[in-house]
Amino acid sequence: MKQTLEQTLRAAIRTIPDYPKPGIQFRDITTLLGDARAFRRSVDELVHPYAGMKVDKIAGIEARGFILGGAMAHQLSSGFIPIRKKGKLPHETVRVAYSLEYGIDEMEMHRDAVKEGEKVILVDDLIATGGTAEGAVKLLRQMGAEIVAACFVIDLPDLGGRAKLEALGVEVNTLIAYEGD
Repeated sequence: MKQTLEQTLRAAIRTIPDYPKPGIQFRDITTLLGDARAFRRSVDELVHPYAGMKVDKIAGIEARGFILGGAMAHQLSSGFIPIRKKGKLPHETVRVAYSLEYGIDEMEMHRDAVKEGEKVILVDDLIATGGTAEGAVKLLRQMGAEIVAACFVIDLPDLGGRAKLEALGVEVNTLIAYEGD
């Protein structure tokens, strides 16, 4: 019997209780990445809405967004932009501060990573509160990118991240939602 996408992904994603702090149910996609069928299916589903569309770049948020984004860029014949934590990129960068559940951090990308008007898809493994993704959208727009969409394997809708990006006018594509658990 053929599994649905949701069944395939739920079977491949490991949940780690009380990580990184008590009360958190951490959704770990490293097990999905290690499952060739689930990984391929995830990337195919993330790419599908944009097949045939001109997408100049895929921007991946450190670190799991690099893995998903690299695979998406390959399938869409697009370039790839790494968005990293402050101090990790070797060339001239632009930076933005963003809110986390527990404070403020900064992310950056190379100043020459995107040209004015280029169409970019943002990708990461999970959207929770949306602070990191919102910061990445602002950083890309600051450099003149046109955000086509933001894509995530997992949505935690109770935490409001999707709504935060949609309020910025960003289309959000997710593959599976974990609600209330």
